[in-house]
Parts: sequence; C-alpha cells; structure tokens
Amino acid sequence: MIRPGDVVVYTKTKHTTSPGPRAHDIEPESRGEYYTYAVDKYWIVESVEPDGIMCRTRRGKSHRISLDDPRLRPAKFWEKLFLRSRFPTPA
Repeated sequence: MIRPGDVVVYTKTKHTTSPGPRAHDIEPESRGEYYTYAVDKYWIVESVEPDGIMCRTRRGKSHRISLDDPRLRPAKFWEKLFLRSRFPTPA
C-alpha cells in the first residue's frame, strides 16, 4: 500500500543516441544509430487518489502515475539507505 510521503522508483524508458551512466537494459536499434534503455527515477508520493498517485521529482516536477503501472514500485530498503540523495526531500 502506497501512502503520501513514501519514496517510489519509476523505471522510465528512453530512446536516444547515447545512454547515460545510470541506464540499464540497453538495446541497440537494428541499424545501430539509437538505443532503447531504461532509467530508474526516484520520486516521492505527494498524494494518493482513486485514479493513481501524484509523485514529485527532486527538481519539483509532478507526475500522475496509475497504481497498476508495472514500472512503478516502492523503493527497497537498500535504495533508501544508499541512494537517499537521489530522492526528493519531504515537503
């Protein structure tokens, strides 16, 4: 059960010519010019609504995510401990 104030990890799919250092599941295109990959985004839950949750990023952007989205998961204990600088601070 996700509650306001919880930290979550959202795995975002990206498509560019050069994956960054935090990219994982990297797959090249057939012609090799672009890559499709995933990046973990570390967010905090601001509110829980019937149609989903409202999350906030470190830089203050807001995202509405469906609760049944398979790319959304609660942060694991070790992520909260070792990667706490990547999560936004509670408001």
